[in-house]
Amino acid sequence: MSLRYLTAGETHGPQLTAIIEGLPSNLELDFEELNFQLQRRQKGHGRGRRMQIETDTAQIVGGVRHGRTTGAPVAVVVENKDWKHWTSVMNVEPVEGSDEAKRRVFRPRPGHADLNGGLKYNLKDLRNVLERSSARETAARVAVGAIARQLLAKFGIKVAGHVVSIGEVTAATPNLPIDELIAVTEESSVRVADKEAEQKMIELIDRMKAEGDTIGGVVECIVSGLPVGLGSHVQWDRKLDGRIAQAVVSINAFKGVEVGIGFEAARIPGSKVHDEILHTADKGFHRASNRAGGFEGGMTTGEPIVVRGVMKPIPTLYKPLASVDIDTKEAFTAQVERSDACAVPAASVVMEHVVTWEVAKAFLEKFGGDSIEEIQANLDNYLSQVEAY
Repeated sequence: MSLRYLTAGETHGPQLTAIIEGLPSNLELDFEELNFQLQRRQKGHGRGRRMQIETDTAQIVGGVRHGRTTGAPVAVVVENKDWKHWTSVMNVEPVEGSDEAKRRVFRPRPGHADLNGGLKYNLKDLRNVLERSSARETAARVAVGAIARQLLAKFGIKVAGHVVSIGEVTAATPNLPIDELIAVTEESSVRVADKEAEQKMIELIDRMKAEGDTIGGVVECIVSGLPVGLGSHVQWDRKLDGRIAQAVVSINAFKGVEVGIGFEAARIPGSKVHDEILHTADKGFHRASNRAGGFEGGMTTGEPIVVRGVMKPIPTLYKPLASVDIDTKEAFTAQVERSDACAVPAASVVMEHVVTWEVAKAFLEKFGGDSIEEIQANLDNYLSQVEAY
């Protein structure tokens, strides 16, 4: 069975819910680690007041018994602490005398889903759009990805993320082992290993906030410990780099993605783009470099996956842009909803987990079984086949 999930819930509703199908049995879950990943998403210089309200934790309400998956669908709930302030506005049932009219959104914000969603679903209160299109939904996606992360960890696969740039401030490229990169960036409020760039990023974010503006940036995800051959060249939708690219661009406010050296490959000759193939007794087939970012022909090469995503500035501004009142059709300034000045460090964590999910899905497609033990046997058999090639 293919690994898949669905999420449900609104940003100011009672909870976010996710259901995961296709996890094997006997995966031992570390609940502290799961919640640690959720809390990482809430950190980062530039986050707004919402992160002072929420303390995200995941409650597993199905598919796990005595700390281990059973093979049944896993149901995960992330409570919205802010729900208590919205019980009238966001109640599922009709509420007499509610302040719904006061909280109605009728001036769409440029850069958000507000107007498109209102037109598509014929909704005259744009809150019905923004509540679901909000980046709050990524808390559920991180919870799902954090479980997939624990699955991959059982087989020696590690995932790291870091910030490449915020605005025009670019961090030096880290040349660190993945465990060290994880440790160093976790100590940084903007998730970089470059202290000089860190300070400049903080100053830029503070300036944007003081001006009522926002700023975006570029984040990178690295996955190490992968076997060769995840994904496939035989159909377009089985190419793993393509699936990862789709997942990255699906993150709220992400507008671009590149793999390996990405767009740089358009500016340099082929001799400086492609990774030469080597073979040694201890490493077998491997590459002299990793400009391809761990992929050839839509399949993993055995080198680390390296993917970058571009996040635009958050469109909710405290100096709102011009918009149009959907009732009167008159020009107005867009309504202001609580927002962050910069969410790039948090977006780095989100990207880690959507990439993790796609890798885990491809991993189970290749080595899948109904239990962890069966998957391990399938993987061992394949690695022996590759070694003997």
